[in-house]
Amino acid sequence: MATAPKPKQTILVVDDEPSLQRYMQTLLELDNYRVEIAANGAEAVSRIQKGPDPDLVFLDVLMPELDGLQALEKMRKLKPQLKVVMLSCVSDTPKVVLSMRLGAQDYLTKPFEKHELDNVIARCIGSPSGEVEISAEVEDLGEDLFFLAAAPAMKKIASEVALIANVDIPVLMLGESGTGKEIIARLIHKRSARAQKPFVKVNCAALPGDLLESELFGYEPGAFTGANKSKPGKFEQCNRGTLMLDEVGEMPVQLQAKLLHVLQDGEFSRLGSRASIKVDVRVLAATNIDVQKSIANKTFREDLYYRLNAFTVNVPPLRARKEEIPFLLRHYMNRMAESYGRTALPLSPRLIEACKEAAWPGNVRELSNFVKRYLILGDEDLALAELVRSDAAARPPVQPVGPLKDTARGAKTDAEADAILRALQQTGWNKKRAADVLKISYKALLYKIQEYGIKAPRPSAVKFKV
Repeated sequence: MATAPKPKQTILVVDDEPSLQRYMQTLLELDNYRVEIAANGAEAVSRIQKGPDPDLVFLDVLMPELDGLQALEKMRKLKPQLKVVMLSCVSDTPKVVLSMRLGAQDYLTKPFEKHELDNVIARCIGSPSGEVEISAEVEDLGEDLFFLAAAPAMKKIASEVALIANVDIPVLMLGESGTGKEIIARLIHKRSARAQKPFVKVNCAALPGDLLESELFGYEPGAFTGANKSKPGKFEQCNRGTLMLDEVGEMPVQLQAKLLHVLQDGEFSRLGSRASIKVDVRVLAATNIDVQKSIANKTFREDLYYRLNAFTVNVPPLRARKEEIPFLLRHYMNRMAESYGRTALPLSPRLIEACKEAAWPGNVRELSNFVKRYLILGDEDLALAELVRSDAAARPPVQPVGPLKDTARGAKTDAEADAILRALQQTGWNKKRAADVLKISYKALLYKIQEYGIKAPRPSAVKFKV
């Protein structure tokens, strides 16, 4: 008889800083813990009085009114067996020592990394119940955005970001739409020396060329109809910061030349002005196009490509990092349930497995929308049926299979045509010598050349053997 899965372990986070609350909630929920938040010591004590007991409490030392030490003392009187970890700054060492005397189980110094949080939890209560251990790196980026690395490819990107963040060079991010290229850009900015300066994103595909130029470089009065006063562009607004050019492959070729000039010389002119403006901006560019094909088609400048890709980050599609899907499902379910004022729906093994097998052509963005629809529908079967339909529509159609003899005949024909072409190329398109190489008659070779539509290249392209 199958045993029922153990309930999630509950962790109570007590801190008066909303940013830390969000950060810890994201980290813990991704590891399948049930998270509760208390904004101050009094609220935490009230929660402990009401029950049921959390498995672990993270308690900030410094809080207004009832501070961490006072709250710890009250909680330990109510529940002597309660496990509490103190959150402290480096300067709070004496208070941390006192909290340990009052019965705190452990302490964590702010700011901390995920592996430090994991180690403290493991020491106090072990790992999440029933969860297969997969190491994941999570970094909060603000604005409800986060970087997750559970798959080897994403962990490699995390290492690359650590390497390039403080090297002030352009970075080109390549990957399908919805894979998280903006997340990578924000992570680079956060870890760089420009972190306290502006981060500005411009979608190059969202505006026509003329409007995009004025958006990036600004304009002076009279530059065009309706330009009644001067306006600085994104480059000026972003001075000493980081500018992300999303969908840079969609930028008109004429505008690419002006962008190249800025990257090379660090200066530009507003529309309608001859005066040069110098700026110090780090450019991070992203695109989902086939860059080499666009260069060949003359829709993307080769010199701009080589200027942008001082370092290239290839962001893999979601189907290539399936290890992250359970983490992402939990995160989006918890966040959306909170946003829409609903109870988070269960994520059954069947649903998780179906999501791991799906193609996700829209990648992480599509997964987020799927969770939203599931939360609104409130029915797992309906959500899965919709997932199957959209997945089937996204996959390429299976080519019909004919009789085996026809299949074999087609393969033989392709192989024969390829052999004839190679023999002709090898003999400098001397048909008699090619017939000898192929061990067929000259007449048979002429017939097959006509049958397969093989044509000699133009005379200037023929390479004759000496």
